[in-house]
Amino acid sequence: MNHLSLIIKREYLNKVRNKSFIIMTFLSPLIMVGIFTLVAYLSELNNDKIRTIAVLDESGLFSDQFESTPGLQYTMLNGVTLAEAKITSEENGDYGLLYIPKTDSIKALSNATTFYSEDSPSLMVMDDIEDAIAEKANTLRLKEAGIDAQTIKSLRIRVEANLETYKGEETSKLGSGLKLAFGGAAGYLLFMFIIIYGNMIMRSVIEEKTSRIIEVIISSVQPMKLLLGKIFGTTLAGITQFLAWVILIGVLSALMTSILGIDPTSVQAPQQEMLESGGLATDSMVQEVMMEISKLPIANLIVMFILFFVGGYLLYASLYAAIGAAVDSETDTQQFMLPILMPLILAVYVGFFTVIDNPHGTVSQVFSYIPFTSPVVMLMRIPFGVPLWQQILSVVILFATFIGTVWFAAKIYRVGILMYGKKPSYRELIKWLKY
Repeated sequence: MNHLSLIIKREYLNKVRNKSFIIMTFLSPLIMVGIFTLVAYLSELNNDKIRTIAVLDESGLFSDQFESTPGLQYTMLNGVTLAEAKITSEENGDYGLLYIPKTDSIKALSNATTFYSEDSPSLMVMDDIEDAIAEKANTLRLKEAGIDAQTIKSLRIRVEANLETYKGEETSKLGSGLKLAFGGAAGYLLFMFIIIYGNMIMRSVIEEKTSRIIEVIISSVQPMKLLLGKIFGTTLAGITQFLAWVILIGVLSALMTSILGIDPTSVQAPQQEMLESGGLATDSMVQEVMMEISKLPIANLIVMFILFFVGGYLLYASLYAAIGAAVDSETDTQQFMLPILMPLILAVYVGFFTVIDNPHGTVSQVFSYIPFTSPVVMLMRIPFGVPLWQQILSVVILFATFIGTVWFAAKIYRVGILMYGKKPSYRELIKWLKY
């Protein structure tokens, strides 16, 4: 095991001392924070722009129906024709002109209203305009029929079903969304980590193989230990870089906020603007979110995230190392990459399209035990409440498969690192396993 610790140390130091590794460790957070800051700045510029819509209401029914907001202003045009209104609106640089003609009946307004603009208008703006017209038109239609619209409006009720488990634990739709978000973030993070640092291991093996350094190393170290040393050393380097990214992103975000006065995380979505304009109490929403987060099995999530993260990465890292040993250049790896990436892609799709619908269904459970998909699928299921024995069983299967995969990869590694000048086929790889 002394050789193993030396190899791990060598791999780790080689990675962290590499110039490109150091540059990307500091440059990546700077680029990420810079992009978010730019988006936040552009979002602020976009929100500061006031869009003006001219309204020509020949029916005289909707003069008080359109309410201006900080980002959207309505101006009423009176005593002008449609042609004159178009010219005036275009000369004033308005966002658009809303034309409501005078019709014989309220029902005819459903397809008689026209919006004129230079370019295609925002779908959200059009939805707001159409909703405003429809609300007033429906009220007028009810009056024509001799029905009191206010009475009907007051009689309407909004049903919000309470969610509760058989054991009496209260849940909510917001809680389900948060659970999916936590699980999806964990699965996606593992997916990206495997791709980024798995490729790093593969390139490291290819570099040592092409430089013939591996011939000297293999004379005194067993292939299994050399393979494990590369995997563990690169893993530690990846974790070091990841932690550095987290710290640097936090520091840079704080600096951007304090110096430029722009919060990179404060990009306001259109849905958020709609909620605020609708008068919803954001404070109560924040409290509800915090309450739902407190209901999540945080300790369970953290422990299982670490186990599945480590196990899933080590499993795929051994396969990446085997591919690196089997080829002479990175361009030759493409034929072997698809069988590795397909289970990962499948895990992400299964997670998002089955866990969101039924986290305890047969498909979700089966894929949470298959070791090549369980790190992603099980992490997405855990927030919804998975029995502990199922989690432990999945972890045991994952690490047992890792041990078998390392043995499998070491057999290819032992032969492949000394093979040059020929791109092996799948049939030849099977022969190597028999040596």
